[in-house]
Parts: sequence; structure tokens; C-alpha cells
Amino acid sequence: MESIDLNKIPVQETEGHTSKGNQLKWKLGDQWYKADHMGYEGLSEVLVSRLLHKAELKYPFVEYHPVEIVYKGQILLGCRSKNFLKENQKLIPLEKLYRQNTGKSLALSLVEFPEVPNRIRYTVEQVEKYTGLHDFGKYLTAMLELDAFFLNEDRHTNNIAVLYDTEKDCYELSPIFDQGLSLLADTSYDFSLEQPLEDCIKRVEAKPFHSSFVQQVDAAEELYGIQIHFNFGAKEVQKELQMLNEGYSEEIIMRVERLLREQMRRYAYLMD
Repeated sequence: MESIDLNKIPVQETEGHTSKGNQLKWKLGDQWYKADHMGYEGLSEVLVSRLLHKAELKYPFVEYHPVEIVYKGQILLGCRSKNFLKENQKLIPLEKLYRQNTGKSLALSLVEFPEVPNRIRYTVEQVEKYTGLHDFGKYLTAMLELDAFFLNEDRHTNNIAVLYDTEKDCYELSPIFDQGLSLLADTSYDFSLEQPLEDCIKRVEAKPFHSSFVQQVDAAEELYGIQIHFNFGAKEVQKELQMLNEGYSEEIIMRVERLLREQMRRYAYLMD
């Protein structure tokens, strides 16, 4: 595994961090580094991005690589990714975009709609209204499908974003990012390895339109259609995990493999 000494690199303060707390992040050159904070977030980021290479997905996504971080006398596991922002581009989370244009919170505004389809439709309409983007609903649906399949519990309104070009004064879709709290990666608080896998799957909650992944995905697909198909099976998952087992316990590797087998059965209609 690649190792990097970040003792002399300042920790970055970032907007829109995870709703469970902010993990350590650094920027060195054109690379971002993130240290595991609650469990095996780095493994989740890397594995999800590798499996997305084996999917029919027309939207870009951030590619993550495993890394060992040396910092303040500790050796931390984590991941790195290339800074995807081009010159003159800014990342604008939907929460910030909505506040800039309405003075209100998007997350709080969504609560006013009792039905999930209306929450999703409203979000899409607002984003397209303020950015001029088209087919944002399809992009959002693909993201929600990924979150449901990989059980990403951290897709709050700061973890969905658009890109703004300050020179051209225009917007474009952001690569899909931040899958660290997928695959029950939070072993410190909510999903310890001692808990039965089935119990953890039942308790993990979705965001931002409903706590049920199924209800979110069903509503989005009804509105905008199915947007992703996966082209991998159990053997490909096992192979990828074998390449990522350095630093992570066999117990973690086995749990993630079991979890993905269950998700492949649950979302068989997304599997080719």
C-alpha cells in the first residue's frame, strides 16, 4: 500500500463534511487525502469507485486509491483522490445553492413535503431553475441508486453538489463523490463488527429524502427511470477485496463481502 507522510501538511477545513463528524483531510498538490475516522471509510471509498468501473453509468465519479497516512506519530489508513476541480471552478453543495437563492435551508424545506416523490421533484426543479442544468433528475436518481446499493448513509444536502465556473458563469454536474460511509463503514458508533450483519442492514438509514433507501429509489426511478446497471458478480467483488485486505482485518473483509452479496440479491434488477 502506498504510504505518505503528512506531518508537515496542514489539515484542511472543508464545508459539507459528514453529518457524523469531520474526518482528517489534507491537500497535497493535486491530491486529497482522507484518514479513516469511524471505521473503514477508506476501504469503502476505494471499493465503491472500483466497482463503479464495472457499471453502466453515464455520469463521472471520483476515483479513490488506498493509502497509509503517517501523521503525529500514528499510521492511519485512508484513501486519496485527485482534485477534480478545474481552474475557475467551485464546488457548490445543493444546500448552499438553495440558501444563496432563497435564504432558506433546502433540508428544512424538504420536510414541508410529506411525500417522497414531491421532495425529489422539488429538489430537481430548484436545481435546474438556479443552474440551467437539464436532466438533473436522472443524475440524482443514479446517485440514489448507488447509495441504496452500497448503503451510503451520508447523502445529506451538502453531499450533493454542482460545479460553478466563475469565469464562464455556468454550471455543470459534479462527479459523484463521498461514499465513505457506505458498506456499514462506521464500526465505532452504529455498526460495530460484533453486531449481526442483518441487524445492521435493517438499521442503516438513507438521506436526504427519506430514511428508507427503497422508498427513495422507488420514487426517483418512477420519476426519471432506472439509471445504472452493474456488470460484476460475487467473484469480482471477492477479487477486489483481496487486493484491499492490507491493513484491514479479515473480519471487515468478510463482512463487506457478505453485505455486497446480500445487496446483489436485493437489487437484482440493477445487475446485468
